Amino acid sequence: MEQITKEQAIAIYDGGEWKDWTDEDVVRFQLYQDRLALPFSRFQLAMEKVLGRSVWTHEFAFRDGLIAEYEGRRPKPTFGDILALIPKEKRIMLVCSKDADSDNAQHGQPATGE
Repeated sequence: MEQITKEQAIAIYDGGEWKDWTDEDVVRFQLYQDRLALPFSRFQLAMEKVLGRSVWTHEFAFRDGLIAEYEGRRPKPTFGDILALIPKEKRIMLVCSKDADSDNAQHGQPATGE
């Protein structure tokens, strides 16, 4: 697919034509473009609907994987696959128990994750 220019991306965004696009239209166009031509939130939502799963923000840094999944050349990634895209030294995970969260919320306290 031919890449759009910065000026074309701005014109598409400002023109609002993307507002009438289906989720499939959004993905078919934006996934293959280097320049974002519509709100990222709209693109991410379309990706989630088309792929049938949650798509984490950091996955967009690995567009080839999303393209392969969209084209059916790769299965849906596991949670471990998605997590592994984040460099190990940058991974921070907060695990909260449901009971601790609801108990703390009842007392006006932040969740502690204990």
